[in-house]
Amino acid sequence: MQYRTLGNSGAVVSNYALGTMTFGAEASEETSHAILDSYLAAGGNFIDTADVYSAGTSEEIIGRWLAKHKDERDQVVIATKGRFPMGTSPNDVGTSRRHLTRALDNSLRRLGVEQIDLYQMHAWDPVTPIEETLRFLHDAVASGKIGYYGFSNFLGWQLTKAVHIAKAHGWNAPVTLQPQYSLLVREIESEIVPASLDAGIGLLPWSPLGGGWLSGKYKRDVPPTGATRLGENPTRGMEAWQERNDNPHTWEVIGAVESIAVAHDTGAAQVALAWLADRPAVTSVIIGARTTEQLADNLAAAQLELSEEETSRLTDVSQPRLGIYPYGPMAQVQRSRKLEGGR
Repeated sequence: MQYRTLGNSGAVVSNYALGTMTFGAEASEETSHAILDSYLAAGGNFIDTADVYSAGTSEEIIGRWLAKHKDERDQVVIATKGRFPMGTSPNDVGTSRRHLTRALDNSLRRLGVEQIDLYQMHAWDPVTPIEETLRFLHDAVASGKIGYYGFSNFLGWQLTKAVHIAKAHGWNAPVTLQPQYSLLVREIESEIVPASLDAGIGLLPWSPLGGGWLSGKYKRDVPPTGATRLGENPTRGMEAWQERNDNPHTWEVIGAVESIAVAHDTGAAQVALAWLADRPAVTSVIIGARTTEQLADNLAAAQLELSEEETSRLTDVSQPRLGIYPYGPMAQVQRSRKLEGGR
């Protein structure tokens, strides 16, 4: 395991974070605690959850584990999120001061801690003025309820706007952003990655295996079955089976990943994770697991070093299909400049 600063903060986290969306849903409390034990034993120290994961149960499971591991509590960095509905009223959702006040207090209670190390806005709120959200987060840092804050699922302009408004008011600045990012989903490289690099924001990619596609578990034109997310629900979310299966690009990427995995005598998941962990601006890759075996399989990526040639091959084959403008090659040239000048 490698260690990196949490974005532009001084806190240090492992380059693979433990995502806990499975806790209380796909993993029982006993299994969840075993996963936490295994993760720490492997050198991990960064645990990510959210209030909406299993309607608060994920936070509660982590809280009970922390209560049994008081020494470890001082070693781990705890991240959670607020924004999505936790009730049925109009004020049970969003990033308003009213909702976040209650959401943060409830997360602190469920986790059983006095301070959350990283508190993240789970998505942009088009209703609440960003100034209201940022002032709440600044006050939460000042009060000691949170150590740092970040965002999730923000677009590039939303991130940049938040960064500069915080700076203009002298408020605490965000340190991280959680986007979806993988060899199959690289569109964030057009705007979000440059915005993050410009602001010194650390990226915490979620769904690094593309919903399981990059693990090698799915085969072309063979509908998934059994105890996998797509086996249980082939139309599930952004990684739905039919659309990705019908896209030749999907199988070009998977083919390259599997070929490199064979050369290293390792699994496809390790190759995909190792590539992502070394991308610009990435602080820590969020991995999830239903079992300790899945966790161990994913964490094996920490021991894998890809050659420059292998990295380039994966980067080239997974390039997103961009239009002519504003992100195509000719448009990129318009925004570049040679130091020596000339045409």
